[in-house]
Amino acid sequence: MNEPSHPEARNHWQLQDAKARFSELVRRARDCPQHVTVNGLERAVLLSAEEYMRLRGQPTGRDLVELMAGTALTDLVLEHPKAVRPELRPL
Repeated sequence: MNEPSHPEARNHWQLQDAKARFSELVRRARDCPQHVTVNGLERAVLLSAEEYMRLRGQPTGRDLVELMAGTALTDLVLEHPKAVRPELRPL
């Protein structure tokens, strides 16, 4: 796929180009949705995992971080027990 000059066109791929340059397609999907066309018709859109989870409404942890950042509990120290690893036995 030639690099188009129009910025939005960089988000659109013909299927054969998407297959040939799949790693690049995935990398670009981190920044914005990537549209894949078949016979000139849009047939698929590749999203970042974060964007997909946001659209599905699954928690990402971002809400908790924003909630904690907006509280007056800046001096709060949270303690948690260290994880204990089970002892490995030789086979």
